[in-house]
Amino acid sequence: MSQTTALTFPTEFYDAYIFDMDGTIYLGDELLPGVKRLIEELRRRHIPVRYLSNNPTKDPQAYVEKLAKLGLPTDIKDIANTVVTMTNWLVANHPDAVVYPIAEQPLIDAFKAAGLKMSEDPSQIDIVVASYDRTFTYEKLQIAFDAIWYHKRARLVATNPDRYCPFPGGRGEPDCAAIIAAIEACTQTKCEMVIGKPNPAMLEAAISGLDVDPTRCVMVGDRLGTDIQMAVRTGMYSAMPLTGDSTLEEALALDEKDRPTFILDRLDRLVPAKEWEELGWSENDD
Repeated sequence: MSQTTALTFPTEFYDAYIFDMDGTIYLGDELLPGVKRLIEELRRRHIPVRYLSNNPTKDPQAYVEKLAKLGLPTDIKDIANTVVTMTNWLVANHPDAVVYPIAEQPLIDAFKAAGLKMSEDPSQIDIVVASYDRTFTYEKLQIAFDAIWYHKRARLVATNPDRYCPFPGGRGEPDCAAIIAAIEACTQTKCEMVIGKPNPAMLEAAISGLDVDPTRCVMVGDRLGTDIQMAVRTGMYSAMPLTGDSTLEEALALDEKDRPTFILDRLDRLVPAKEWEELGWSENDD
């Protein structure tokens, strides 16, 4: 795979494209430059498109609805987020465990639908699931503390490692890493599993059902520590648009093996230059 020395663009199309959403496809309620025509061109060429998110506060249907409003109609099977991957991981690995989710309703509802047992009784809890939870309270922390430290029975796992969720205008709010840190600090334990990006399980979920070679796929995302690191771990190509969290300077400061394969000023640069010319595209058009 080619290595990055500055802004770099692909010279060919690949077999499938997996996109992060926040900061890559959109920011807030606005599509980012070049996104719509890129997705439409990939669809026109019958190249699979999949979407990934570390955000466990929305279920896949919510993303279907948001993308549709932004002019990108999407099938629910094309979306995987940590609601899906955490639920699937628990069902596959701990189907009989009693779970305590520090989470918002979409994750709780997914656990219910999957038949997972849940409890707020620390003496019954086997697994504490830390998540991006804007309803986090001291009471929730106390339950986790009692289950892990006092009763010495529960393990700690988490949906995602993100420190914050970005907002338009450069603001953000604390994400799952803050919840993990609070529990680790008081219990003196360590989170055993983080199921979201950069865990390769997310990519496996995204390309499940596709007859493609993962090394011929591209992971596209704006965060070096999650999106790009996940691609590096799985041997995928990676592309980082400079529209979200990580910067060109941060990418170039990494060892070559950890850098994105491609760094883009706008997302439609994933279409090779030759095709740009054939399509008659201009940067003034989105």
